[in-house]
Amino acid sequence: MSQLNYYTKEGLQKLKDDLHEMESVERPKISQQIAEARDKGDLSENAEYDAAKEAQGILEMRIAKLKEVIANARIIDDSEIDASKALILSKVKIKNLKNNAEVEYTLVAENEADLKAKKISVESPIGKGLLGKSVGDIADVETPGGIIQFEILEISR
Repeated sequence: MSQLNYYTKEGLQKLKDDLHEMESVERPKISQQIAEARDKGDLSENAEYDAAKEAQGILEMRIAKLKEVIANARIIDDSEIDASKALILSKVKIKNLKNNAEVEYTLVAENEADLKAKKISVESPIGKGLLGKSVGDIADVETPGGIIQFEILEISR
């Protein structure tokens, strides 16, 4: 049984675009490399041929995996998200009670996490600690350096 994965519309579209790129650009390019290597003669001693066949196998494996992920993907409808609690796709403004630093994160599925874009996974320690909390709640987040407390200042969509 494959695991369901949750995506935003944009996240799922990016996966579909990646799949299209692999199937329509990378696959023909590797086929061309195999054909060129085959034309060079003896396949038993042809390193180019072996390398192209290996690249083809890896690409086909990636395509199959991505197709499986897309088949098991579900889109999250952010219009149905309760803004009173920190849930997936919530934008949460928090304050570190140790150093009073404030930061805002969007809670996303594991596969859409991007720290530079301030998107953290609900599977991450901070994400897990924030899930289900409301404004004013204190989230105790267990980190390798000990427990850090965050106050939830604001939740929005």
